[in-house]
Amino acid sequence: MARVAGMASRLVRGTAIACGVAAIAGLGIGYALGEPVSPDDILPARKLPADLCARIGDVSTLLPKATKPTLVQTGTSTVNCSAKADEQTQPTHTAAAVSIHITPYAGKAAGAGQPPFTPATVARQTFQRKSWQDVKDRPFPTKLDKRGDLSRQGWRISVLELRADIIVQVDYTAHPIDGAVAEQAALVLADRAIWEAK
Repeated sequence: MARVAGMASRLVRGTAIACGVAAIAGLGIGYALGEPVSPDDILPARKLPADLCARIGDVSTLLPKATKPTLVQTGTSTVNCSAKADEQTQPTHTAAAVSIHITPYAGKAAGAGQPPFTPATVARQTFQRKSWQDVKDRPFPTKLDKRGDLSRQGWRISVLELRADIIVQVDYTAHPIDGAVAEQAALVLADRAIWEAK
């Protein structure tokens, strides 16, 4: 009798474990069996605020003092914000331009039998493909491209910043300007943009 009871106990435990394994495996069993991914399985890109550029705010410190800049917004799925001051309009032979591109990523189908990539995964893969310099000690992954214009004592600074499923790219060109100042301004602007995009 004891032997039968022991066998029954092991059978119950084995059945419970098997059910637990099946429950976990069942979470992705459709993909494992090669079922096609439905469009409903792929997460769409998030919608950005309609007033995103206005939320980013004042950029007057990035442009010559004689200007009264306002960020002009274009686009809906990907939002572009831009402002500039042409040298011809300035009495001091200065010029500057700033553009901000905010892109929320959607999910994407993966290989056969695989669950779709999440929006955050697609954004991270896109960010990692950019071969710019990594910037250390930043709140979010950041890359930088910095190019000097010695003839006009100017700089072009490009910043790429990743937060979850959103990538922000800031392009800032100005002359004359110190390279370190231009770099810091672009980094701060990228932080503002990625914060407001969330």
